[in-house]
Formats: sequence, C-alpha cells, structure tokens
Amino acid sequence: MYAIVRCGGRQEKVALDDVVTIDKLDGAAGDSITLPALLVVDGDRVISDPAEVGRYQVTADIVGDAAGPKINMIHYRNKTGYRRRLGHRQRYTQVRITGIGTEGKPSTKPSTAASAKQSAKPQGQAGAQSTATTKTATTKTAATKTAATKTATTKAAATKAEED
Repeated sequence: MYAIVRCGGRQEKVALDDVVTIDKLDGAAGDSITLPALLVVDGDRVISDPAEVGRYQVTADIVGDAAGPKINMIHYRNKTGYRRRLGHRQRYTQVRITGIGTEGKPSTKPSTAASAKQSAKPQGQAGAQSTATTKTATTKTAATKTAATKTATTKAAATKAEED
C-alpha cells in the first residue's frame, strides 16, 4: 500500500515506514503531523475519487531537520570590478510515515496540525502590526511635543526681546 501526498507545494509517493525529506516544517523531533492524501493504491485497488480519498489520512512523525546541498552563485560584470559571491542552503524536515488509513478523518476539514499552524500565524502578524502602530503613534506624539516646546521657547524669547 502506498499513497501520493501533498507536502510543501509538492507531491510525494510514500509508503509505510518511509523516511521522506520535505520542505521545512515547524515542530520538534517526535511531533506527529498529518498529510493530505491525493491518491491511495492498495494492491490492485486505486482510489482517486476526491470523496473517497478524503477519508484517508497519512500520519508521520518528524525525525529531524536536514539541509540541502550548498549552492554557490557568483555575479560578475566584465571591466567594472563588480563581483558578488552568494550562497544558499535550503532547509528541509525529514519525516517517517507511521500510518496510511481511514481512522476517522473528516473529508471536508484539513489536518488539525496544519490548521493550528495556519491560525497561529495570522495572530502573530496582527500582534506585530499593532506593536508597529503603537511605536509610530508614540513617535508622532513625541515629535508634536518637541515642536510645541520649540514654539513656546521661541515665543518666550520674543517676549523678552520686546521688553528690553
């Protein structure tokens, strides 16, 4: 029995006890995740109907993090002295497939682990936006106070000059 699952914008063929390298996921080693099945092959039976495949779930445990090969990039423009050297190393997560089955997964809902991660991200972004708004409001009020102080000082100096 094997399945085709979607993970990280790609599709992977997985079977029981396979260790698969996928795009970086949040989570520690030992955490369990659920991947959506797109196709399930059980012996001679191929299940590709979305309604029926929706009942299947593929569970996996995170084994650990991995890194891809180092990619070196060099930018060079002739006769100008322009040289740039860049490097990149893609991060991956290795997962071990622990089960492929129909244990009570609702066909309309995405996996609970994925939905929890998605719901956590917008809250963090909203918190960052409110902090940025507070900082700009504080900066604006400080600038206004500084301008008011300068105006009051200028008026006091003008009054003294008139008296003399």
